[in-house]
Amino acid sequence: MAENDVLPEESQHGDNQPGEMGFWEHLEELRWRLIKAVIGVVIGGIIAAVFIDYIMNDFLLAPATKTTPPLELINLKPYGQLVLYFEVILVCGVILSIPNLFYQLWKFIEPGLLPGERRYISSIVIFSSICFLGGISFAYFVMLPTALKFFAEFGTTAITNNIAVDEYFSFVISVMLAAGIVFELPMISFFLSKIGILTPKFMRKYRKHAIIIILILAGILTPSPDVTSQLLLGVPLVILYEISIIISKLSQPKKSE
Repeated sequence: MAENDVLPEESQHGDNQPGEMGFWEHLEELRWRLIKAVIGVVIGGIIAAVFIDYIMNDFLLAPATKTTPPLELINLKPYGQLVLYFEVILVCGVILSIPNLFYQLWKFIEPGLLPGERRYISSIVIFSSICFLGGISFAYFVMLPTALKFFAEFGTTAITNNIAVDEYFSFVISVMLAAGIVFELPMISFFLSKIGILTPKFMRKYRKHAIIIILILAGILTPSPDVTSQLLLGVPLVILYEISIIISKLSQPKKSE
């Protein structure tokens, strides 16, 4: 009985074994992880606020101004630009703190993992961050210019494409975040394979089904209806799926005799 009384208290410290933490300990752990995640976002937002003019003019507005013909952005609300600046600072704070967000997520999951699985947390955090930022970069340098060029050239010259600036930023940020999430496929494959849920055999068996789902997903996520933009997302997704098969094969847990 004395041993059982000690377990909840021990679970509040360092390396606890799976299943030791009680309900309230989990809530306390979640609270602190959320606080640390928010602190990371705030720090990222402060950094973004310092460079906000560069982010707005040379980064987020560049795809519209460099499109031929250039898209004209207009503000329709008296407080529109103020709200827009705060939204951009918040989103940039989230993006800059992605490594910390992933770290806090995995540290919260850690008590439920086996000791052999815990040693992969640092690698998962690093490569998840790289995949996410890689997806954002792909969206910015490949998807957005193609989509905006399509929008600028589509339709009759009798209609001027004056786009509300808040709609434009909503479009840009949603595309970049969607691409970042989609590019997490290899890391999801790695984790599911490590815990034995996913196998390369399963992924090969349903490859054709996966490609169809990917093409449908590309059609939903791509901002423009033209086939070129859909292929720009669909082809990398298929490549990521093939990479995920290789990762799944390498990540299979070794079976004991």
